Amino acid sequence: MLLAGVLLVGLGEVSVAQESPKEEDFFKIMRVPSPEGTLLEVGGLAVLPNGSLGISTRRGDVFVVENPTSAKPHFIRFASGLHEVLGLAYKDGALYCAQRGELTKLVDTNNDGKADLYETIYAWPISGNYHEYSFGPKIAPDGSFFVTTNIGFTEPWWEGRSIVPWRGWTLHLTEDGKMEPWAAGMRSPAGLGMVDGEMFYAENQGDWVGSGGLWHLKKGAFAGHPAGLKWAGQPNSPVKVNQSQVYAIVDPRDKKNEKGEYVKPENIQDEPVVTLHDVQKKLPGLQLPAVWLPHGILGISNTEILEIPDGHFGPFEGQYLVGDQGQSKIMRVVLEKVNGEYQGVAFDFRSGFQSGVLRMAWAHDKSLFVGETARGWGAAGEASEGLQRLVWNNRVPFEMTTVKAMPDGFEVAFTTPIDKKSAEDLASYAVESFSYKYHPVYGSPIVNRKKLPVKGVKVSEDGMNVRLVVGDLREGYIHHLQLEGVRAKENAYTLVHPDAYYTLNNIPAGTKLSLNETGTRNAAAAPKPGRAKAKVKTPAAKTVAASHVPAKAPAKAKPAANVVLTFNEVKPLLTRNTCLACHNTDKKLVGPAFRDVAKRKYTNQQIVGLIHNPKPENWPGYTPMPPMPQVPKSEALKIAAWINTLK
Repeated sequence: MLLAGVLLVGLGEVSVAQESPKEEDFFKIMRVPSPEGTLLEVGGLAVLPNGSLGISTRRGDVFVVENPTSAKPHFIRFASGLHEVLGLAYKDGALYCAQRGELTKLVDTNNDGKADLYETIYAWPISGNYHEYSFGPKIAPDGSFFVTTNIGFTEPWWEGRSIVPWRGWTLHLTEDGKMEPWAAGMRSPAGLGMVDGEMFYAENQGDWVGSGGLWHLKKGAFAGHPAGLKWAGQPNSPVKVNQSQVYAIVDPRDKKNEKGEYVKPENIQDEPVVTLHDVQKKLPGLQLPAVWLPHGILGISNTEILEIPDGHFGPFEGQYLVGDQGQSKIMRVVLEKVNGEYQGVAFDFRSGFQSGVLRMAWAHDKSLFVGETARGWGAAGEASEGLQRLVWNNRVPFEMTTVKAMPDGFEVAFTTPIDKKSAEDLASYAVESFSYKYHPVYGSPIVNRKKLPVKGVKVSEDGMNVRLVVGDLREGYIHHLQLEGVRAKENAYTLVHPDAYYTLNNIPAGTKLSLNETGTRNAAAAPKPGRAKAKVKTPAAKTVAASHVPAKAPAKAKPAANVVLTFNEVKPLLTRNTCLACHNTDKKLVGPAFRDVAKRKYTNQQIVGLIHNPKPENWPGYTPMPPMPQVPKSEALKIAAWINTLK
């Protein structure tokens, strides 16, 4: 029988550890009620000095919400008739928003609670292409503004184009209407943020962008997408890179049709592997991401960058949160400077929001407002829009606080003391490095993956830090650290998030740790992730257990080739390959429902072909699907077989 967490079997006794806490045990997602009929496809959030919340929407409205953290917030329509407002900021009594083609100042001059002055600060060109979104503003320390502009999509529809000037750029604007082109190379720059007063942006995966990430936008930077370089030769451009320089390195020979347009290869695996780091060696004007956010793992459509202020969210103050629209979640990022350049580590933080996370803002009660949207873009969660709050319950989770680069590995800090025995065991750790291709194809598979040896471990006296000696470090690569075997000193809990992704652009100089300083143990393999390992207290328990379990488990039979997975079995493949961002089993999202695809009676092989090389003409009325040749054929076949069970 089970008594107070202790399993008693005959005369033997086995203690059963409690299940380790999860995200929701520390950070609660709460709904913010809105008036019936209000569509909060949130494009921007701004908290006003009195605690009221400004909300801009993709529908062209701006609301001011009084008492937004109360059970009955009061919504006031402050402005309307705007053009897809995808950012909002407050400054000196006015709200500023980025419409598709301009930065607009909204002022309530007669104090009746509604804007009566709509003033254009600066207007930039638009062609009318559906993909020409504009984002911002972010306010710089001197009161000036930064906005970012999307490139458009034309034929071939999946390849981004800068149709009119300054599309695919970051623009620096002043209150008096002056514009200074700041940086180029943006594809879909939905996330803006200030880090120590400097401009950063978060990018979305797509053509020329193998995975999302955070870029430091110094003046004159080129972030990687060459479409906007069309305007780099303008007299006021600070960017010194041009398109021909990029194409000379990433050679598109044998990949153009008779119109001179890039044609994707039939097999993405046949392409030579060229990474951003490779190109930067030949093109110093190219700015590497400070932190990669691995696609399908740490989001698929990265958005807002927001600093955690002092006194907010406990041990994570001073770090940065990054939203994700496609996977409806928030990640956590910690930055450091090495050799004068930013780099750092990213962790998962909180998932489970009802719709795509586009904007975030801090409430006066230290909770986090989360503005959401999914129309036309696809997101996890059942809702197409919404406003929620993330509230910390003042309990400290067992997490990695940060990871820092060392000359010979990494130093990991924790939020609470660790169990020294598990932390000194090399089997508690695994490290690998990988990168992405830099090419015109939409997205990239992981390339150049390599397992790295963990040679030594040194635990600090207070149990709050671990120094890892890791071999074969590679500059310009993402280093994935897995700490599944490390346990908390109290309760032997596993880490809430045992995975860290460090972007190692530069290996720092300094003193390396000798292995005889590490105190490393090569003990038995660490417990598997999940519940902490049960402790056997008496030999009797072992005897009883042995009488109920075969001495040797039979070998697992290999699954038959025609075995079809259930939804729960195929879901990890759908998630990893980002299918669920645009498709649902039964309802239309960005793309058709899987059940509607099944009704077309494609063979499994035909579905695989359409994953790798979609035919948008087959699905008029839907947002065209980009080519996904990076999906492994073996996984695509399993997905196709599952889809065909829905006929």
